[in-house]
Amino acid sequence: MRIKDLDQLKVREDVFDEITLLALYKMVNKGWISAIGGSISTGKEANVFLADRKEEQVAIKIYMTRTANFQKMQNYIAGDRRFINIGKTRRDIVFAWTRKEFSNLKRALEAGLAVPKPLVFDRNILVMEFLGEDEIPYPQLRVAKIPDPAVVYASLMESLRILWQTAKLVHGDLSEYNILYGGGKAWLIDMGQAVTPDHPHSIIFLRRDLEQLNRFFSPLCETMVLIEAMRQVTGIPHLPENAGTELSEA
Repeated sequence: MRIKDLDQLKVREDVFDEITLLALYKMVNKGWISAIGGSISTGKEANVFLADRKEEQVAIKIYMTRTANFQKMQNYIAGDRRFINIGKTRRDIVFAWTRKEFSNLKRALEAGLAVPKPLVFDRNILVMEFLGEDEIPYPQLRVAKIPDPAVVYASLMESLRILWQTAKLVHGDLSEYNILYGGGKAWLIDMGQAVTPDHPHSIIFLRRDLEQLNRFFSPLCETMVLIEAMRQVTGIPHLPENAGTELSEA
């Protein structure tokens, strides 16, 4: 394995710890990746890099086992029936979170949604489709040039409907920071926290997602009344007005 961009040395200690290096070497030996390039994004919980895989470029997301928000991850994993038999250590939670994002992306992709295609994962590393052109990632929605905000808003509402009704997921942390815009459409990313509709806080998460979507788009175009948006997404016509308000913060 080689690191093509020497700037990555600045984050090497935090990101490329022993656990991560072992997983990376395994991926190289299996031919899943061959080289790591420049940084695409950095965050408190994970860093995303451009990488080479056979004849294509991919994105490699590395969750940090030392600094990831352990409590936040637990809040989303607890109550998700798909992940009831995992350990309680920080490492266990981070590994489960990586597996959870892979699973969520796969479900969303199979439902026909615009998400990065998940390719493979191991421990705290997820390899997925690179969303961008000429090594330049698509911009976040917050800084993207949107030709017709009303059309993009409507497409995102439809994406959330399909996500809930077909993929059986709610994003859980949606904002203009984890929606990319490129190739003429909006892409949902950062799906690690997504939960199924039977999660005890799914309606709370959905309400928060739609509030964030309306907050961003309301200065740009007409948006739906919140409860009507929730009813459209869930397909529950008589969803109570106060649905999802039981907790102010999950």
